[in-house]
Amino acid sequence: MSGALKLLFIKNLVNTTCLQRYGKSLEPWEVTLIWSFVVSIFSIGGLLGTLCAGRLTAAYGRKRCLLLNNVVAVVASVMMLLSKIAMSFEMIMVARLLYGVNAGVAVVVHAIYLVECAPKRLRGMVGVSVSTFVSLGIFTGQLLGLSELLGTEELWPWLLGFSGATALLQLATLPLLPESPRYLLLDRGDRQGCENAIRRLWGNKDHSAELEDMLAEHNSMKGVRSHSVLELILDQAVRWQLLTILVTFTTLQFCGINAVYLYSFEVFSTAGIPTHQLRHVALGTAGVTAPLPGEIFNQSFKSAAFTVACTINWLGLFLLGLLFPLIVEHLDYFCFLIFFLFCLLSGVFVWYNVPETKNRTIMEINAQFRMMHPIRGFSEDGITSTEFNHVKACTDTKL
Repeated sequence: MSGALKLLFIKNLVNTTCLQRYGKSLEPWEVTLIWSFVVSIFSIGGLLGTLCAGRLTAAYGRKRCLLLNNVVAVVASVMMLLSKIAMSFEMIMVARLLYGVNAGVAVVVHAIYLVECAPKRLRGMVGVSVSTFVSLGIFTGQLLGLSELLGTEELWPWLLGFSGATALLQLATLPLLPESPRYLLLDRGDRQGCENAIRRLWGNKDHSAELEDMLAEHNSMKGVRSHSVLELILDQAVRWQLLTILVTFTTLQFCGINAVYLYSFEVFSTAGIPTHQLRHVALGTAGVTAPLPGEIFNQSFKSAAFTVACTINWLGLFLLGLLFPLIVEHLDYFCFLIFFLFCLLSGVFVWYNVPETKNRTIMEINAQFRMMHPIRGFSEDGITSTEFNHVKACTDTKL
């Protein structure tokens, strides 16, 4: 549903509510203020969900967090559906906040769960599927928002509450899947549960090599707990991995695609697309995310790394939505030169500072970071120099 249609429908609800309660209509600036709050509160919820997700997923597991998180989406969906009947725009605000919390938790936990459930040779492809299905979800929402479908005065509450249907679908299907094998072994020490999960996910073939890689990481992490975000920031052993996350996730927001998505109608209108065709052209825009923290951090840092990455995502999205209109006002279409600069600098950084991750274990990837960026007195989570040299030798052999 286009921003203009949403504004119109919610404006009517706000005015009708105020007329019934207080006997007065709001000024245009008051309606705009309420609308801006409705839009921005989603990002606030997303940030809150992201900050909680790392601790929740470490304490309760990936699968259980995803299951419980769907309950939040169902509650928000019900509030959206009842907002028009109850004549309460406040219910929309609360529902948007809950949707944000749901999205913030889901982005972190879902990416961790997928990457940990995928075998090493398919990890990259599975990681890309996160972005693919986020884009598919955005496309589906825009498609349902057409006036020919749910984008009408009568049906818009059903559009806003549609996320509840996908949450119910996940509640029905997720119990059929096992917990993450890596979580079972590395966090819970349950080798038998890990092996059972691997067989359910990957079949009854010989997966001893994958299991040995997990056991090697498990042995290196004995006595090591999950680290907090502050510990991640202060630990020199993972400094270059952290810099990689900061650079790539900042570029993810400032590469230009999300500016096109947030202001698709304004961008396409400026490009000369006729007004009556804007809602259909906007179906071609996509959103992106990345599972990179799951590939370059070991288990003890993984939750904190995803928390940092997704926090950058939400803050970047908020700043982009706030600043992009001002940038366009002063630079016109030259504003995309800023995005080009972000992409160029990020590409140069990755080329010279980030190792290849395809078909490599996390320990091998960390060893490559050490070789590219040596650290005096190397020690990570109890890994000895002998173990490091062994990983280095394995990596050299693959090279």
